[in-house]
Amino acid sequence: MRPISDRWNAMTSLAPPSEGRPVIEFREVSIAFEDPPRRVLDRVSFTVHKGEMRIILGPTGSGKSTILRLTIGLLRPDEGQIFVNGHEITALSEEELLKIRQKIGVVFQEDALFTSMTVAENVAYRLLEQGYALEDVEAEVRRTLRLVGLEHAYGMMPNELSGGMSRRTAIARALVGDPEIILYDSPLAGLDPVIGRRISRLAMRLRDLRGVTSLWITQNMDEVRYLASHFYERTADGKLLFRRESERFCLINTKILMLAQGRVIFDGADELFWNARDPVIRQFLP
Repeated sequence: MRPISDRWNAMTSLAPPSEGRPVIEFREVSIAFEDPPRRVLDRVSFTVHKGEMRIILGPTGSGKSTILRLTIGLLRPDEGQIFVNGHEITALSEEELLKIRQKIGVVFQEDALFTSMTVAENVAYRLLEQGYALEDVEAEVRRTLRLVGLEHAYGMMPNELSGGMSRRTAIARALVGDPEIILYDSPLAGLDPVIGRRISRLAMRLRDLRGVTSLWITQNMDEVRYLASHFYERTADGKLLFRRESERFCLINTKILMLAQGRVIFDGADELFWNARDPVIRQFLP
């Protein structure tokens, strides 16, 4: 297994979205919950290609988090099809789903750390579950913690962490093992702005330099503007640049999907979103 640091240094250029097969695809997906009875998603369709970030917006209860749980097979739709890397996951067994999930990192809103494990053990868990050698796991965990600025917290317990440290631990756990897809469920909720910007920039580095495909759930319009208007680029001489919006790149790899009452009411570039006239969208705009 190549160390994260080696993989990171190998990133030399922007990775524009692939025009081939979508990495994530929803086709007319519907799902209802029984308690209380309600239709959470109603014929939802969208595609996300390699290297794209799809920001998912919507009022509370509009089905945003349900989309993430459907994407990793924790829920199954009542109708429609879901594809991940070309595999229709709606019909897969739990064993087959586990193989799909090995390529997906998930940052849940509630962090969901194992309280009886140290920070390092939490981050190492998925690697050990996948059968990596112990010496490789330790090296990978240390590099990943360094990436999120938590190398000093290696042996700490979850109850010793601040809210920001706990969230960064959850993100490290999602990043370890070099996943192709990362799902972020309101990752900045409750964090101070400085930590929030740091996490946003990390997500953008993965998007822009490594071509990671991601879904990012939020209700915060400042997050949307920041993610859709900044990008990373590595120059030919190896210099890493962080720049503001560019039609050449940023607007084609970061798009917005907005839900209302379980249906898609917007799916497209951020510049179109800011100018939309839909009354539900206007309520979200500052």
